[in-house]
Amino acid sequence: MTVDLSINMMTSLTCTMCQLTCQLKDDRMPHVDHTFDINGLDGPLGQRVYSVLRTNILEMVLKPGAILRKGALCEQLGVSRSPIAEALGRLSSDGLVDIIPQSATRVSQFSMAELLEENFLREAVEVAAVARVATDRTGNQLTRLSRNLRFQALLVEDEDFQGFFEADLEFHELILSFTGFPKVNLVAEEMTLQLRRARKLMLPQPGRPAQAVSEHQEILKAIEAKDAAAARRAMAQHLRQLIQRIVPLEREHPEYFRTT
Repeated sequence: MTVDLSINMMTSLTCTMCQLTCQLKDDRMPHVDHTFDINGLDGPLGQRVYSVLRTNILEMVLKPGAILRKGALCEQLGVSRSPIAEALGRLSSDGLVDIIPQSATRVSQFSMAELLEENFLREAVEVAAVARVATDRTGNQLTRLSRNLRFQALLVEDEDFQGFFEADLEFHELILSFTGFPKVNLVAEEMTLQLRRARKLMLPQPGRPAQAVSEHQEILKAIEAKDAAAARRAMAQHLRQLIQRIVPLEREHPEYFRTT
């Protein structure tokens, strides 16, 4: 009887310890961040890692100046060091990360001079693009722009500022694509990556989304009327509003800007 009781007690104790061990393991399990999930993406592993990191940098999930540790990224993304190194190299070429030899890799910080330059380049491209579209636009193109603009208004009404930001991007991308030049959209995106991050930083700015919708309506009116000159003026006025909001960022968020 004594032997049986001892065996039962040992079995019970062993089960309890197993349960505690499992619980401790569960508590130590890292939280799965779905913003870094590469499983739903297509393409080679390096491309998927690059896409996820690029998106998180552009969306300001990874803040300017944030340190990117390869070991932590390997664990978070569930990949080896090779695709991480490949992705970081591409992001460095994009100007989105700074790789410092024998030191750390960081998300690139802003430079006010670069932001102003990118806005200048953006205006040059989009003003020329909207004039061309206003001259040659089709009924289908006008319909797509009108539909997007109505959607923008609904998003502002619902105070869905992230949704508005995405619809705003699409409005400008549509205009660039309607030029008929396949490379224009790609080039415009690549030369304004820092500006896109800065625009995310400014969300939500009280009253600005509604004002942007109104400015988009003026652009659309000019396109509908096939008035290239009016379209150029409306687009230039719209894009220059951004400069007034970019300049204060360095004072409001000094930690995101380079000091040299």
